[in-house]
Amino acid sequence: MNPLTIFADPMLGESAAALLRSDTASHTLLTPAKPAASVLAQAEPDPEFARAEIAFGQPHLECLRAAEKLKWLQVSSASFTRYDTPEFRAFAKVRGLIVTNSSEVYAQACAEHVFSFMLAHARMLPQALASRAPNGSPEWLGLRAASRSLHGQTVLILGFGVIARHLVKLLAPFETKLIAMRRTPRGDEGIPVVTTRDLPAAMAEADHVINILPDNAESRNFVNDELFAAMKPGAVFHNIGRGSTVDQDALLRALRSEKIAAAWLDVTEPEPLPDDHPLRREAHCFITPHIAGGHHAEDVTLVKHFLTNLRRFENGEPLVDRVI
Repeated sequence: MNPLTIFADPMLGESAAALLRSDTASHTLLTPAKPAASVLAQAEPDPEFARAEIAFGQPHLECLRAAEKLKWLQVSSASFTRYDTPEFRAFAKVRGLIVTNSSEVYAQACAEHVFSFMLAHARMLPQALASRAPNGSPEWLGLRAASRSLHGQTVLILGFGVIARHLVKLLAPFETKLIAMRRTPRGDEGIPVVTTRDLPAAMAEADHVINILPDNAESRNFVNDELFAAMKPGAVFHNIGRGSTVDQDALLRALRSEKIAAAWLDVTEPEPLPDDHPLRREAHCFITPHIAGGHHAEDVTLVKHFLTNLRRFENGEPLVDRVI
């Protein structure tokens, strides 16, 4: 294949940047004067982007539309919200633009994060870590009695993609009953699947409801009063998808009414959630600052994923994590 012009805007550490330079040496690599602030942040417009045939990162939408030579965009996050619109999909189709994301980079870490949420809740870790109860005291006995095992519990996963597949593997030793919600089942999920029509009945069964839905027009405020009302009393809600997919006022009502036992959130709307937000004051609402996908040498993993797809692109092979 002839040399290609690649525009890469992620902010990378020295090791990741060196790897990207060395493994694209046969091509022309362009980088902006000001890289994107994070793998989630849209980069500022850059005039050099007009030369790009391949883009890696979070390029500005107006740059994408103006880049007449662009053949393939790899988004540097699992989410591709700003590109997941009917208008951009139509544009990509007309231009023949391939779009991939980086789901595989973050899937295992995200699955482990929500798995740790589930274990922390089952084992009463927030309460136990805050306690100084002596052996045999009522508080000590209460903590022991309230601690549970995940074994045999029912887990409902809203959205079934790469993260969900990793989570299914983590939960396998616990012999949990797994159910997935997918708008359009594909038949390869390996676990029972319900559609939105049967979702309320599935919510009524679940001990843990795990939201992994992406942010798009169909999923905004998807988890609402109706779905919280359908949940099994005392169930736990987890969100590692996007904060916009949950009606947070409805979540607050579900917590205050004790309809659900707890909420464990890695994503909120907005981010970070303000200190004076009422969810911050709920004793059974636990929030981490959108770090579920983070892991050691994350930027190196991100670059390796892009380079794997670059080799596939060079050889005319199907790309990993293709979304458009």
